[in-house]
Amino acid sequence: MPNIKSAKKRVLIAEARNARNKAEKSALKTAIKKFEAVAAEGNRTEADGAYKVAVKKVDQAVARGVLHKNTAARRKSSMTLKLNKIG
Repeated sequence: MPNIKSAKKRVLIAEARNARNKAEKSALKTAIKKFEAVAAEGNRTEADGAYKVAVKKVDQAVARGVLHKNTAARRKSSMTLKLNKIG
């Protein structure tokens, strides 16, 4: 446990950021899983809606620094390919 006041504050800030990032990653994974499930069913209209939500979550994760932009691009590309296969 830190003794210096600024070090104590850094511990608290790190815990808060860790919790925020964990929640963001969890929401992202949930959105992607929902899209994957709907895409596996083959329902195009539901897949379109789930795709938009998942892509928005990916973009938000990049904006908040949770994901790297290239990782986001790869995930969005993968989802787009799956969506286009449903046709």
